[in-house]
Amino acid sequence: MNQIESYKQLIVWQKAMELAREVYLLTMQLPKHELYGISSQMQRSAVSIPSNIAEGNKRGTRKDYGQFLKVALGSAAELETQLLLISDIYKPIEIKKCINLVIEVQKILTVIIKKLSVE
Repeated sequence: MNQIESYKQLIVWQKAMELAREVYLLTMQLPKHELYGISSQMQRSAVSIPSNIAEGNKRGTRKDYGQFLKVALGSAAELETQLLLISDIYKPIEIKKCINLVIEVQKILTVIIKKLSVE
């Protein structure tokens, strides 16, 4: 089995990075008055996901890694909620790609957390 040399090789990190890019593209479609509101919050949530995956991976212990993955999972749930909210408020904005990615990332994180046996 190949050993992971970098968090950048992790599929979950790659998917989370794709999600963050998509969220930035999506938030550019929101009205300007949302710049310091939900746009900013969504961007922070989205960036938090791959950032916590990377940081946890570099911490060196399974326990620390699991904790950071749980934070990433929490940020993913937060982002999913924000996506659903803007979908309700700004009907023409298409969130399907972001929703599919955030759900995929949540599923992968959940599996990894379970494999690490972190409570």
